[in-house]
Amino acid sequence: MRVTQRAACQLLCCLLLAALPLAASAGSRLLATGGVTQIEGAAGGGLSPWAVLAGTPSSDEVGLTAAATRAWLNDYRLSVGGVGVNVHDRLELSLARQRLELTTLGGELEQTIAGGKLRLFGDLLYHPWGIWSLGVQHKWLEDGDLARAVGATDTRGTDLYLSGSKLWFAAVAGRNLVTNLTLRHSAANQGGLLGYGGDHNDAASLLVEGSLGLFITPRWIVGTEYRQKPDNLSFAQEDDWQSLYSAYFFSKQVSLTAAWLELGSIAGLDDQRGGYLSLQLAF
Repeated sequence: MRVTQRAACQLLCCLLLAALPLAASAGSRLLATGGVTQIEGAAGGGLSPWAVLAGTPSSDEVGLTAAATRAWLNDYRLSVGGVGVNVHDRLELSLARQRLELTTLGGELEQTIAGGKLRLFGDLLYHPWGIWSLGVQHKWLEDGDLARAVGATDTRGTDLYLSGSKLWFAAVAGRNLVTNLTLRHSAANQGGLLGYGGDHNDAASLLVEGSLGLFITPRWIVGTEYRQKPDNLSFAQEDDWQSLYSAYFFSKQVSLTAAWLELGSIAGLDDQRGGYLSLQLAF
């Protein structure tokens, strides 16, 4: 299975690199309509994928995004690097690498995530029902010893999700409001960094994620995100994730997101909160 995962990862990298010559510009869709890069590599917010696809390419264009993210929590540090390609505003392929530094406990965890997202129908701006997409994220830990030690039943897993996003014109004091709802089917503990399933619950759960964002200006959006989490491990409670975020789109090519994270208890260490920064480049 490890060979198969490595081959899939290499194939996705080749597809992303092959798209580079085609992605000569950032795309012809409007600024910010592709969101930013979330911590698992998909286009959306910081914590949750949205229905939008990466970048701003239209139906006859290909776009490429690359992002670097860092989060500073009380007892952990998370680093994420991700790339994504948008093929004709219909299909998104993504690849992300996460590294969680256990600054209090010692050591680190690494996880790779290969993702795909298919736009089913709709448009963020003009369709009455917004845009709807179906996504998949296959994740695997590089070293699963810690995950097994805390009770996880597997070190790899696959999340499936359905997302709907809609921009509401002049919704609040004349400013545009973007909303997102994501339903995720997952058995991942702490997003997969502590494995999948557990001694308390081994079955995948249906989880709800939601986002709100208000455009203060056409380039600047502020908002909040919520991500429901499973509770599979008996040794430690897993809390839902929340954030307050601000993203600024300098251009179609460059955006910067800052956030305050409230992640609750992680691996028995309570009150995990702190700052988050993510830089995204689009081509």
